[in-house]
Amino acid sequence: MQIYFVRHGKTEWNLASKFQGGHGDSPLLPESYEDIKKLGNYLKGTKFRGIYASPLKRAFDTAQGVQQTMGISLPVHVEERLREFNLGDLEGMKFADAEKKYPKEIDDFWNHADLYDPSKIHGETYPEVIARGKDFAQEMAKLYPNKNDKILAVSHGGALCAIMGGLLGYPLAEIRKHGGLSNTSLTILETDDEGKTFHKVVWNETSYLGRKLGATDSL
Repeated sequence: MQIYFVRHGKTEWNLASKFQGGHGDSPLLPESYEDIKKLGNYLKGTKFRGIYASPLKRAFDTAQGVQQTMGISLPVHVEERLREFNLGDLEGMKFADAEKKYPKEIDDFWNHADLYDPSKIHGETYPEVIARGKDFAQEMAKLYPNKNDKILAVSHGGALCAIMGGLLGYPLAEIRKHGGLSNTSLTILETDDEGKTFHKVVWNETSYLGRKLGATDSL
């Protein structure tokens, strides 16, 4: 089976270079709805067995937009395990301000996942996010065990990097080795052993957007 992982469309806080995290939730930009339609059109004809989204509005709205554009009747299931990292005190802060106040935490979050300790900011660890994401993916692999089964899962940049790196078996120090994920991007992982192992089929695909991405598209 395959999981089509999608990062939500770009939001106001993405554009402003602010941390959103698992509780901050700014609206999608007006132009993001066009990007979501482009993704939906790109996926037309894909036979999904289920659609799942983080409970945060930016992810749910992205999933719903894809579903409507594809013209399919599957409901969008809210899935808590797809929620973004709880970033605690960082949520709502501009990146530049956070780097000044919490330089080690910010550097470790982006570059040294094995050293990241969020206790000072009252946040969630990489292993915690990976564990809930793997639990979701493995459950889906058992629920949809057939080779041609596909599901859509809409989540967030930080959580997806951690979850997918964990599913691919990367050590914690290399969990973000492919870099960040762009807004409205598509990554496909596949398993043929009911979720015991996964491998990469597509990573951070954005060609369907038809434009050059800017720096804030991958924050």
